[in-house]
Amino acid sequence: MNKKKWFFFLFLIGTLTFGLSACKQDQELQTVRVAEVTRSIFYAPQYVAIEKGFFADEGINIELTTTWGGDKTMTTLLSNGADVALVGSETTIYVYAQGASDPVINFAQLTQTDGSFLVSRKPIDNFTWDQLKGTTFLGQRKGGMPQMVGEFVLKQHGIDPQNDIHLIQNIEFANIANAFASGTGDFVQLFEPTASIFEKEGIGYIIASFGEESGHVPYTTYMAKQSLIQEDADLIEKFTRAIYRGQQWVETHHPKEIAQVIQPYFEDTSLDIIETVVERYQQQGSYATNPILDEEEWNHLQDIMEEASELPKRIPHSVLVNTEIAEKVVNE
Repeated sequence: MNKKKWFFFLFLIGTLTFGLSACKQDQELQTVRVAEVTRSIFYAPQYVAIEKGFFADEGINIELTTTWGGDKTMTTLLSNGADVALVGSETTIYVYAQGASDPVINFAQLTQTDGSFLVSRKPIDNFTWDQLKGTTFLGQRKGGMPQMVGEFVLKQHGIDPQNDIHLIQNIEFANIANAFASGTGDFVQLFEPTASIFEKEGIGYIIASFGEESGHVPYTTYMAKQSLIQEDADLIEKFTRAIYRGQQWVETHHPKEIAQVIQPYFEDTSLDIIETVVERYQQQGSYATNPILDEEEWNHLQDIMEEASELPKRIPHSVLVNTEIAEKVVNE
């Protein structure tokens, strides 16, 4: 064999070896289908975990779908359209109260405060909550965490949501921002980055944070059917470990660095807006620094639901929350 053919032979063998190695690596990744309730900078640790390769390090490929709304997200999970759901913990209580034979279990907390903000149509320099009385308030879907937390905060400030304001809550979650931009309501409860975008464009003005007002609550958690957690606890542990690494990375990095990593998930949002939102969430402690959903937070969630007359019955923390996996990951 002459030198030219020999080098070609070596090149061919190298190419095939690399290709087989890459294929093997791809085959070793286990796909986990995740249904997220909305696409939000509120979930920055999740996007960081994906982009920084923390899931891949655990042998997991994330197939992420945005399902836009708590009811749709839970339906997707229950109908086996997803393996894991990222949504408010209240949904697990609703499902359990309906007598589910395979209950949905919370196993990792992502956010620990409400992530919405009170936005007014006009700038208000010295806002007080009683200024809401007699106005039209564009709220969230009845029975969802945003609406229940919103009502909880209003009541804390002496406002009866049913009598002191004109409360609108029959608009689909995905259409609330457009409704406000089109002229509906004097005030609206909005998530980021929409709230900051509206402020930048002069459509509305952020005047208060529901997260700061309501305290710690398991606002958004990862959950799966009990059967999956029992049958593949190792997978759930690996998933939780990747999320924990994402939480720690967000906790220890500057908002600008975080914004740069997660920007691919918000292509229509400028980098400076993303950075502003991340900083706001960091400052008010919205990002959970570990995935453990403790009993105090769980009970506070049920207090909020009860105050909103949406709690079917109180469910013990031990019934619908699995902390063993998260605690193991954190204590490694």
